[in-house]
This record gives sequence, C-alpha cells and structure tokens, in this order.
Amino acid sequence: MKRTYKGSCQCGAVRYEADADIQEVVVCNCSRCRRLGLMLAFVPPEDFRLLSGADAIKKYQFNKHVIDHLFCSTCGVQTYARGRVPKTGAEMIALNVRCFEGVDPDSFPVKKVDGARF
Repeated sequence: MKRTYKGSCQCGAVRYEADADIQEVVVCNCSRCRRLGLMLAFVPPEDFRLLSGADAIKKYQFNKHVIDHLFCSTCGVQTYARGRVPKTGAEMIALNVRCFEGVDPDSFPVKKVDGARF
C-alpha cells in the first residue's frame, strides 16, 4: 500500500513528498552510491512532488550520464535523483530513504545491486 513520505536535505532547503509502496531499498556499490551511503527507493515522476528548493538544486552526472544526481548546493546532500529504468526507458525518481523524515532507513529490506559492474 502506498504511503506518503516526506524528505529533505540537511539544511532543509530541498524538501519533497513522494507516494510509494516501498517493499525494499537498493544499496548499490557503484563509486557514487558507495561513497555517499545511498539507500534508494524508486517511484514514477507523477508520485513525486518537489515542495521547495528548486533553485538550490545542482546536478552531477558521471559514467554514462543517464542519471541526474541532484543535490542541495548549500549542504551538499543528495536527496533524490532522476533517470530512466534501464530495461524500459521509463522515467523514474530515485529517493534517498536516508533523507526521509521520521523513518528508520534500516527498517526496509535491502537489495544489493552490483552497480560497479554497469
């Protein structure tokens, strides 16, 4: 069942809401996710609402340049990313569940992904 999650960066400039039925989170070992300690859940763009901070967001791309890694230009926290599902090409939002308010990220089952080999 979908639930509305609220997320934000450390300084609070970037804030969002997302409706998601999170069955598991992805922990990836690519060079970026590993260094940042990201735990990701995915939603379609229509289930994501940026509430504030559009002017504070900066974008970083690496490797194949297919994911927009979005972070707050003030505190540097990556709250979410935008990209496409590799197999279907559908747009998706990758939520950093470590940025959810009032949610223990360790409460979700974890799926490990070998992103270092992509």
